[in-house]
Amino acid sequence: MRRVWTAVVLGSVLMTGCERGSHPGNIGKPAPQFTMSDGVTAVDLSKLRGQVVVLNLWASWCVPCVEELPSLLAMQQQLPNVKVVAVSMDQDDDVYRRFLVKNNVHVTTVRDPDAKVNAIYGTQQIPETYIIDRQGILRRKFVNAQNWTSPEIIGYLSRL
Repeated sequence: MRRVWTAVVLGSVLMTGCERGSHPGNIGKPAPQFTMSDGVTAVDLSKLRGQVVVLNLWASWCVPCVEELPSLLAMQQQLPNVKVVAVSMDQDDDVYRRFLVKNNVHVTTVRDPDAKVNAIYGTQQIPETYIIDRQGILRRKFVNAQNWTSPEIIGYLSRL
């Protein structure tokens, strides 16, 4: 009986985690708007309406974030009509800028050291990526590093 109860409790915890994770309640609703500038780059999410947006929340010190970066950059090249916006939590501006140059990051990237965008989206652990359709509606959330050039993701983004 104790094993059954443990399984039920564990299952409930895992199901709750799934709802808060990759299937948040705001899917199908307008994406939270933000305007962000780090002194070099500025992003106004509302001005990207009409484009599919891949909003990637990351940091240069985050190992999974760095691991997924090459595929994210490659996806941007494959799908030039999809707008990648990468919002970094990096605190140190010099470290952040060197990382961008060293890794030839050529997508729209803005530094958000206070993690304001993460707070708006309810992100607790990076990397997290939100897919926003042309009408500004949140369509999907990816938790953890992804292979952005996988046929499934490329196909999904191409259909939006």
